[in-house]
Amino acid sequence: METPAAAAPAGGFFPSFLLLGFATLVAALLGAAHRLGLFYQLMHKVDKASIRHGGENVAAVLRAHGVRFLFTLVGGHISPLLVACEKLGIRVVDTRHEVTAVFAADAVARLTGTVGVVAVTAGPGLTNTVTAVKNAQIAQSPVLLLGGAASTLLQARCLWNCLSMCCTPTSWFRRRWCQLSRPRASWVKGSPGPCDPMSKETSEARERQGYLENYLANLFAGAWEPQPEGPLPLDIPQASPQQVQRCVEILSRAKRPLVLLGSQALLPPTPSDKLRVAVETLGVPCFLGGMARGLLGRSHPLHIRQNRSAALKKADVVVLAGTVCDFRLSYGRVLSRSSKIIIVNRNRKEMLMNSDMFWKPQEAVQGDVGSFMVKLAQGLQGQTWASDWAEELRQADRQKEQTFREKASMPVAEHLNPVRVLQLVEETLPDNSILVVDGGDFVGTAAHLVQPRGPLRWLDPGAFGTLGVGAGFALGAKLCQPDAEVWCLFGDGAFGYSLIEFDTFVRHKIPVMALIGNDAGWTQISREQVPCLGSNVACGLAYTGYHKAAMGLGAQGLLLSRESEDQVVKVLHDAQQQCQDGHPVVVNILIGRTDFRDGSIAV
Repeated sequence: METPAAAAPAGGFFPSFLLLGFATLVAALLGAAHRLGLFYQLMHKVDKASIRHGGENVAAVLRAHGVRFLFTLVGGHISPLLVACEKLGIRVVDTRHEVTAVFAADAVARLTGTVGVVAVTAGPGLTNTVTAVKNAQIAQSPVLLLGGAASTLLQARCLWNCLSMCCTPTSWFRRRWCQLSRPRASWVKGSPGPCDPMSKETSEARERQGYLENYLANLFAGAWEPQPEGPLPLDIPQASPQQVQRCVEILSRAKRPLVLLGSQALLPPTPSDKLRVAVETLGVPCFLGGMARGLLGRSHPLHIRQNRSAALKKADVVVLAGTVCDFRLSYGRVLSRSSKIIIVNRNRKEMLMNSDMFWKPQEAVQGDVGSFMVKLAQGLQGQTWASDWAEELRQADRQKEQTFREKASMPVAEHLNPVRVLQLVEETLPDNSILVVDGGDFVGTAAHLVQPRGPLRWLDPGAFGTLGVGAGFALGAKLCQPDAEVWCLFGDGAFGYSLIEFDTFVRHKIPVMALIGNDAGWTQISREQVPCLGSNVACGLAYTGYHKAAMGLGAQGLLLSRESEDQVVKVLHDAQQQCQDGHPVVVNILIGRTDFRDGSIAV
């Protein structure tokens, strides 16, 4: 017979089970309420009477970050943002292709040191930007892309949701915006593009009204509560004093030192004039690349322009200051294995690219390049190097330039000698000019012959080598520096990407000057393809009247050919005058082919 004591545990089992079940149910209900945002709605007000939209939030943040220009190609998904920016005094500049808008933002970022901003609509509007965004990322330009998207209620039913394929070149804005209001945080989830906060959709036939009301209430709860909008302090890596001292000791023992200065040296916070003083104080011969071109002016004794590979083989210490060992340095193979290599870069992955394969750094410094160069110069104050090393490099420069003069005087089979044309461009280029270069063979020749007049006055694609940057870069450059003359050097192949944007220049009253080296072909490719593979297939173009096409778009057009060989300088001055009168100008320069770049490769 069962005793009362034995029955007690069995009797207590059911209350415990019920208590556990009740607790589980409560936890489930609380979890559901949390997922539905009910708790958040209790704490934050939903202003159902508000007529504001999320575009106003975005525009306010942009203005707080000092953004002056928003580049775009209009679309319904981004209309609220464009209108809000216009109301807040941010100039909205619309282009004829989304890729041009991104290139323009890229140029603004490079020239001002602040973020360049572009907004595009959903679907193909967003996918059209991919090449330009990647170009900006590789060039380390701080560009913010705002991509339109369908509302989250429709994304599963819509083919326009392309945000997952995009990246943002700068995490800085992502960190900034994640700290703002709840709707704003959703814009940077996956890709920084305005989505739900800008949608006016309030119903969908297939969804129950209660679900929709809760969804929208959860989405917009607290949307207009005050939030910080201003920029966050930047976290820029700096070289440690110990690293700087080790580099000082290495360089102090050098007999044949060399510096390669890249675009990263011109990033804020070190101003270009302070960097120039540091380079002059250091007294080491240097090669300048990217945005650092022009840092030392036109004829500085420390600036070496030619025979870089030969100089690198002879140098005993090489400072790669913001320069990486990619294809431009033959992945490091141009460096001598007996040289001591100091490399400094903000990005560790780029800094060590191809190391231990073709080269090895003696000292690798992850930090800001400009401030590192200033500290290096301070540490070597009073240090001098034998003058015969710099004179040897300058003598090699003079010999190469004599070769250029000889090539400029050689006749070509038809039209004008491009080497001579570019020499005349160099002689005509004013001190306040900004050079935008977009092309292959013609631009490759120009890189040897035409010198930017100062720092941040040379805009090329960067390491990605993208064709088609010209119109966008010119647009951004002229907006940032309206008093500068913007000269664009185009190959005729590359100009095909930019022609339609002369409509943009005319509509927005942006006077820029385009010089097209028109040799009727993709010559940089054919130089290699024909001798190696025996065919010029797909490399041929025509001596197209690009100047006439530009005139059809409302711009001015001029032609240079063999018949006007003695008028090159006059035509360039005429183009300058037309630009000064407010007109964009295309100078179509018919050129022949030379052996100036024989041996250059396209892959």
